[in-house]
Amino acid sequence: MAMMKMSTVVWLSLFLWLSVDLRTMPVGEAARILAVETIAGKSHWYFMSSLLKSLTDVGHTVTVFTPFPDGDRVNYTEVDTSRDFPMKLDLDLLKTMRDYSDPFKLTNLMSKQARYYCDAVYSNQKLADVMAPQARDRYDLLLIEPLGFDCVSYLADALGLPVIYSIPSPMITFAERLFTGEVSNPACVSNMLASHAVPGTFVQRFTNTALLTYSMTKTKYDQLVTLFMDPRPYDLTPTVNPSIIFQNGHYISESPRPVTPNVIYVGGIHLKPAKTIPKDILDFIEDSPQGVIFFTFGSTIKVSSLPGHIEKSFKEAFADIPQRVLWKYEGEMKDKPKNVMTRKWFPQRDILLHPKVKLFISHGGMSGVYEAVDGGVPVLGFPVFYDQPRNIENLVLNGMAISMDLLSTTKEKLSNAISELINDEKYAKNAKIASNRFKDRPMTPQQSVIYWTEYVIRHKGAPHLISHALNLTWYQYLLLDIIAVVLIFVFLVTFVVFKVFKCIKTFKKDKVKTQ
Repeated sequence: MAMMKMSTVVWLSLFLWLSVDLRTMPVGEAARILAVETIAGKSHWYFMSSLLKSLTDVGHTVTVFTPFPDGDRVNYTEVDTSRDFPMKLDLDLLKTMRDYSDPFKLTNLMSKQARYYCDAVYSNQKLADVMAPQARDRYDLLLIEPLGFDCVSYLADALGLPVIYSIPSPMITFAERLFTGEVSNPACVSNMLASHAVPGTFVQRFTNTALLTYSMTKTKYDQLVTLFMDPRPYDLTPTVNPSIIFQNGHYISESPRPVTPNVIYVGGIHLKPAKTIPKDILDFIEDSPQGVIFFTFGSTIKVSSLPGHIEKSFKEAFADIPQRVLWKYEGEMKDKPKNVMTRKWFPQRDILLHPKVKLFISHGGMSGVYEAVDGGVPVLGFPVFYDQPRNIENLVLNGMAISMDLLSTTKEKLSNAISELINDEKYAKNAKIASNRFKDRPMTPQQSVIYWTEYVIRHKGAPHLISHALNLTWYQYLLLDIIAVVLIFVFLVTFVVFKVFKCIKTFKKDKVKTQ
């Protein structure tokens, strides 16, 4: 009887322990968080705003500088910075591909844009007021999206705050050393701007290494030039290393790689529970016996800017398939096939969760990738720029996608790809496997954000999580000083041995002569 009571107590204690919120050590009071979005891209803001919502939902207070204001709410105050930034919305497709699709050209452009964005951030008068000496101690933590080179330390140093980075993409390869202290081996970790998921061939490893070397060298060169030619106050501030990095990553969209302990994957944090789809769209989906295809290039690219012959290829291919098509399209479409519905906006998340969706045609933006993976929907990818080729290739590696070149698309190629993805059961099966893996986590992304944010505050910036590699110069990190000493030692030993043998040889010759 006593044993039964003890067993009951044990199980009750275990149940109560499991019922407790995952925050094992409460902060004690609401943290005051300052957040700054440094890039005017909607996908960047979706990720940042999801981090902030996780924190305000548990009572923390957030003040955020954002170019996409939604309105204040409980514990949440916005400062509108939309006038400070050029908006990256509804871009022309061909111009975007011309300017951004080549990774080497994009590296040059990103280096220049980082400077522009840093200037835009610090030109805001309200942020200058926050940085005033009398405003110190107003906040407990800074949450900010970093840029290609460090200008966020200026704000963190002025306020004396620990920093958390928000990275809405894969790790920014050329800045990884700046962020974490480490450089991923290009022999096995693909560059963020690469067109492959894993560098599996000699050519891929070679181009991967060349891209890493060029991007790191070019970024550092541009930073040094601006430092000497046109320095800003933020160029001269001491570095404040991030305590934690929240990255929009997961093992589905990111092949296995070594990371430092302060890099926290929270990919898919923007995903919300399904909501009701508007009636006209829902009727269109449910009245399709063969299911539907959803086609969008997200908020950045205007699909209506497709070249005429490519748009025609899509129309002709769609007209010949038994499925209906939801096509995000700006404006009125001429010669629209009967089985196509167009809208300027669709509830993408909710549509991709509908069981009748057979295929997602996408550019490979990270938000859409996670929505497709979460919904278990095969993907036909047409990557345009930045991390999109790599994102799609990771889905190809998981057996749930096909990647195609947009500018060489024809009706025949498109029809064949659609037919294969829908009719070959392996793609739907692999998509479900990827979905199960994606959802199998010890805690939700929201819980991870809450736990690690509070962890940083509890442990005064958590300096014990920051890699010692950040304390090393580049030549120390690459062991060039060690290599130099070893080479000098080898040279000296070789020189001494050579001299000894030469002396012995000379001695023997002299001895022979005397005889």
